[in-house]
Amino acid sequence: METIRKFMEKINSEVKFRGKLRFYEPMSKHTTFKAGGPADLWVRPDKEIFLDYVPQLLKCAKGEGISIFILGAGANILVSDKGIRGIVLDTSAWQGTRILSDTSHKGTKPRRSKSTDSDIQDKLNTLNSSFVSPCLCVSKAEVLSGIQVDHLVDVAAEKGLSGLEFLAGMPGSVGGAVWMNARCYGKSVSDVLLETEILDEDFNIARIPFKQSDFSYKKSPFQSRDVLILSSTFNVQNENVEEIKKNINFYRNDRVEKGHFRYPSAGSTFKNNDTFGEPTGKIIDRAGLKGFSVGAAQVAPWHGNIVINTGSASASDIKLLIDEVALRVKQEQGFELEREVQLVGEW
Repeated sequence: METIRKFMEKINSEVKFRGKLRFYEPMSKHTTFKAGGPADLWVRPDKEIFLDYVPQLLKCAKGEGISIFILGAGANILVSDKGIRGIVLDTSAWQGTRILSDTSHKGTKPRRSKSTDSDIQDKLNTLNSSFVSPCLCVSKAEVLSGIQVDHLVDVAAEKGLSGLEFLAGMPGSVGGAVWMNARCYGKSVSDVLLETEILDEDFNIARIPFKQSDFSYKKSPFQSRDVLILSSTFNVQNENVEEIKKNINFYRNDRVEKGHFRYPSAGSTFKNNDTFGEPTGKIIDRAGLKGFSVGAAQVAPWHGNIVINTGSASASDIKLLIDEVALRVKQEQGFELEREVQLVGEW
């Protein structure tokens, strides 16, 4: 810990720090699971210094052998009860959007996914049809990575921009959603992504144009690289504000009805797999595991693929439950479930 203190004193003397900085910060305050031990140091630089401060922090930390974990909105991760050694860089102050008109693509149909969730197929067909009207004026929305996805949807709606509605209610940050290639309601982030700006392995800013072959189901090229996502540019179209808001409300209400927000969770615990022939939640349901618990961690009684913290679950409880669900499904049905939740810290 003393090493990190001295390191931060050195960094903060080179680039004047503005923001928040706390030692032994409980990560339960910064994750949607509301579980996890302390980080040695949690730091959230203000937006005004972000591009000066962060590259210097990352470069010097690498030179000193100090690990840094990049934190977005804390969704889709489970932090160990032992916490995180080194520095947690919180990017949540790095927010902003910029709209760039691009009428040269007028009438271009956005990329669309091949499959949708069957229980809302008809509604999705109606909603998705609004994304491909040939009379729409296509624009680009450049978005800084720290903004929460759900907030971005509202920002776009107020500007009369359509194309991001399917993300309404998602708890993560834009950076995290791009890194994960988040998917919901039959659409992926890669279906609307045009370009990503990163701080690369050599701490230089680079723009990475979208390439379809680099992305797949909940996979992005950034998962195999040690980079920081700074911003992403999305394909959006002008549309009636009230129509956009109506669609947003549909998606948010559907999440509420499915119980996504009743208790702290990370949303879907396991990925779906087309070769299984049905959603992972139904496979877990068939195994009779809805309501199954370890300590205060529980498989949601209303949805097999949501693991919840009923109030005082430790990260260990949650992980043991996830592991047990995967084991029982493997033993009883032969399916190898792939965990979607990322494990972070010392396990």
